[in-house]
Amino acid sequence: MPDRTDLLVVGAGPYAYSAAAFARDNGIESHIVGRPMGFWREQMPADMFLRSGPDWHLDGSGEFTFEAFFEDRGMRPEDFDPIPISVFLDYTEWFRERKWLDLDDRLVTGLTKPDAGFVATMDDGTTITADKVLAAPGIGYFLNLPEWYADVPPARRSHTSELVSFESLAGARVVIIGGRQSAYEWAALLCDHDAERVDVVHRHSTPKFAKVNWRFVDQYVDQTLTHRGWWRSLSVERQTAIAAEFWQVGRLTLEPWLVPRIPDAVVTSHPGCAVVDTTVSEHDVTLSLSDGTALTADHVVFASGYRADLARVPYLGGVVDRISTTEGFPALTEGLETSLAGLYLTGFASIRDFGPFYGFTKGCPSAARIAIADMTR
Repeated sequence: MPDRTDLLVVGAGPYAYSAAAFARDNGIESHIVGRPMGFWREQMPADMFLRSGPDWHLDGSGEFTFEAFFEDRGMRPEDFDPIPISVFLDYTEWFRERKWLDLDDRLVTGLTKPDAGFVATMDDGTTITADKVLAAPGIGYFLNLPEWYADVPPARRSHTSELVSFESLAGARVVIIGGRQSAYEWAALLCDHDAERVDVVHRHSTPKFAKVNWRFVDQYVDQTLTHRGWWRSLSVERQTAIAAEFWQVGRLTLEPWLVPRIPDAVVTSHPGCAVVDTTVSEHDVTLSLSDGTALTADHVVFASGYRADLARVPYLGGVVDRISTTEGFPALTEGLETSLAGLYLTGFASIRDFGPFYGFTKGCPSAARIAIADMTR
């Protein structure tokens, strides 16, 4: 394993793969560390499906795309609609091999910048020195949980990123907090595994179930590539309008293939409701809702999303006080660089300055192009 590199890429998920590969394509010596697609493999259910299609890919150079993977494997995209997560994971491994990305599966436990360069301490006690660092912290660091979360005993609660196996909840009464894709997909997975009853509680109205065309995002990503700092140059009103469009299409419209898997006899939606009280007994939990309903559950699932807070990323502890933040998000330059020179951040942590689409794999190749172009300016 090297003890120094020009660019250290911390994380081994889609954004990290894209950045490391594009750096290599542009002659930058890079080293990528982390568990290969760890969050996707360990904190997502094996029976999960993607919402996106084969046009979302990882290659900033546009060669080893998801569509190229289908062609290489002799697979027809129309036979995989929706796309199983296993197929996407196969693509990421194919991409890694085609790009000659040698992954170092050790974890970074600490990052410092004692002088012009960075020093990353690894979980085996060794260090790697780097001129620049690109960090792609996964959403697993940023769980968004309600204040009453701690009132539910640990054995009777899970965030969706923690609940990836459902066999133990066969015959159980489950309440899901949240009303977006993950909430209803976890409801479907619970039904697939014979849960007795599933109640889905959320403050907004019941989402529609309809086929979504994600092509509307393409123009925004293209603008980001064409005009440096495009998102931040928009008026607040325009940003709000685009975010509302993204919310309507991406959040309040859910995939129609869920419908036959969430039978009315098992799944009940509680739109426009919030939990106002919790009562814990020896065997279950009772949640009192704002409409007066009381739900007794064996388990509570929090599909409550994610909220950025850079202070929650352990390996950034040694430098976080040198990174300017706003509401937990890093303040990024037009090239995805933080206020700590030489440290770049991509993925969910970048959505405040680059738009909501950079919290999804759609943003991977363009984020890689933006960051690497900045490093070579």
